[in-house]
Amino acid sequence: MGSSRRRRPADPGPAHDGTLWGSWLKGAATNLLNPKVGVFYVATIPQFIPAGMSPLAMGLLLAAVHGVMAMCWFTLIIIGTGFASKWLRSPRSISIIDRITGAVLIGFGARLALEPH
Repeated sequence: MGSSRRRRPADPGPAHDGTLWGSWLKGAATNLLNPKVGVFYVATIPQFIPAGMSPLAMGLLLAAVHGVMAMCWFTLIIIGTGFASKWLRSPRSISIIDRITGAVLIGFGARLALEPH
C-alpha cells in the first residue's frame, strides 16, 4: 500500500515563523537588495516621464505607484494562499496530489523508456 493511501496526521505547525513586522522587513530587504528591481526601474520608468517634468519627482511618484500596486497584488496573493493552504494541507488533497504526481512521473518514465534511441 502506497503512502498516498495512508492517513497522515494534520500538520499543527504555524503557517509562518516570526512576526508580521519581521516578515515584512525581510521581504522589503530582499526586494530592495535585489538588483533586478533597480534594473527594472532604470529600464522602464524613464519611458513614462513627460517632457518638462522633474525626472526625480516623477520617477519617485511612478516608483510609489508601482509599490502600492505591488502591495495590493501581494495582499491578494497572501489571502489566496491562506485559503489554498488550508485545502492543500487536507489529507484528501495530499492524497490526490501524490497520485497525480506519481502518474505524471510514471508517464515521463514510460515515454523515456519507449523513445527510440
